[in-house]
Amino acid sequence: MVKKYLNVAHEQDVQYNNQQGETVTENETKPPIRVKMKIGEVEFEIECQEDQLQQTVDKILSTVTEKLKQAPLMVERAQSPQRAETCKGVIQRLWQEGWFSAARGLSEVHSELARRGFHYDRTAVAHALIDLVKDGVLSREGRPRRYQYAQKRPPS
Repeated sequence: MVKKYLNVAHEQDVQYNNQQGETVTENETKPPIRVKMKIGEVEFEIECQEDQLQQTVDKILSTVTEKLKQAPLMVERAQSPQRAETCKGVIQRLWQEGWFSAARGLSEVHSELARRGFHYDRTAVAHALIDLVKDGVLSREGRPRRYQYAQKRPPS
């Protein structure tokens, strides 16, 4: 929320003659009026004298209206919250996309998941890969700590 504050002070000069017959000017001030306005996401607080209020509000409204005409219309869509996905499910999606057509190491899989916005622990990724090997989706070749995972069968 954006807040803007505008303070317009106005003093009214009052002239009178003192006892010696001289003209003396004295500032007479009335307490200011405070108004809060909210237009969309913009909130204003105006503090000014009563005789300046209409002019000040008109200036603000015309400025805001002009800015809204210039700014592109932003439509907010209610997005459905993303369903939490399991590490195994995300890796299966990689398999369905054909990402495992070339053999990949654990670090490559972990990096790809992170690149796509899924930040799983490396051990969770390793366990999910082992589960997919046991399910017959992926094959594993190599030696411990250097395994390469590739699709055992193509996605249907």
